[in-house]
Amino acid sequence: MLTTMETLSQFRYLVVRRLHGVLFITLNQPESRNALSPELLAEITQVLDMAEQDSHARALVLRGAGAMFCAGGNIGGFRESLAAAAGSEDPIATRNRQFGHLMKRLASLPVPVLAVVEGAAMGGGVGLVCAADLVLATHAARFALSETTLGVIAAQIAPFVVARIGAAATRRLGLSGERISGTAAVAIGLADALAGDSEGLDALEAEWLTRIGRCAPGANRAFKSLVARCTSEPAAPLLDDAARLFAQCLRHEGAEGTSAFRERRDAHWCVRFDADMVRGAHAVPAASSPAADPAKDSASQAAPRSDASDRVRTLEVDR
Repeated sequence: MLTTMETLSQFRYLVVRRLHGVLFITLNQPESRNALSPELLAEITQVLDMAEQDSHARALVLRGAGAMFCAGGNIGGFRESLAAAAGSEDPIATRNRQFGHLMKRLASLPVPVLAVVEGAAMGGGVGLVCAADLVLATHAARFALSETTLGVIAAQIAPFVVARIGAAATRRLGLSGERISGTAAVAIGLADALAGDSEGLDALEAEWLTRIGRCAPGANRAFKSLVARCTSEPAAPLLDDAARLFAQCLRHEGAEGTSAFRERRDAHWCVRFDADMVRGAHAVPAASSPAADPAKDSASQAAPRSDASDRVRTLEVDR
């Protein structure tokens, strides 16, 4: 496991760094408020491939550049699909369903997933939040299921939102388009802990990563997998498996953990993070921002002001 910061340079729309087994993923399309473009989603898929295959991975953190988490899906990308005939397989439905596959993979990662939210998490951005195990936010962060205000629905993210906050709170947000603060998000279970500002959020992220760093990596993987089964499997066989897992853990990492406890020392897997490490992990080099598309720039300059406003609103949706 690397003990120095490693930057993975194969990404254009993400900044990806690895430190102490933690993958720090920073969405880096601030000019579109980190909207879920096909290109961005393709790179997130690559990161999920890495995380699933990396036996040394200990956690994954999602955060947005430009003090903005994620504005959701970019409906502008659907205009090409609208031009295609529905046929036996509707291209819009096919593309929407692809986002569901990504959501399922994110929620099913074997390691803890943290979503760190400042600015706004809208539409599909709320979906990413709800696929995480732990959600940190600022008091001023904003969350909304705004799809219905645009005449569409929170489709692929709905099961994950319900699993996180329950059906009643999901109906409240989805049927009204209400925007709630970080404080309100904690009250309904959408967020877990709050910070006052961006610097405080760095410290809060470091605090929770240090807590995770005190936990044995294998035990965390085993526990997350066990919890995922608890809502869908009969209790008796599940408890039989849980007993076997407990025995396996005790014979492996548990031997070191109990020894460390008796000897009043850190277990060998313990790692610590601080706010400076977190800031470095999410820092976006000026040259790393995706290059602007001249054709899009020309089109945006020529478009009426109302069109630009509509384009911003259409970002606040599920994929």
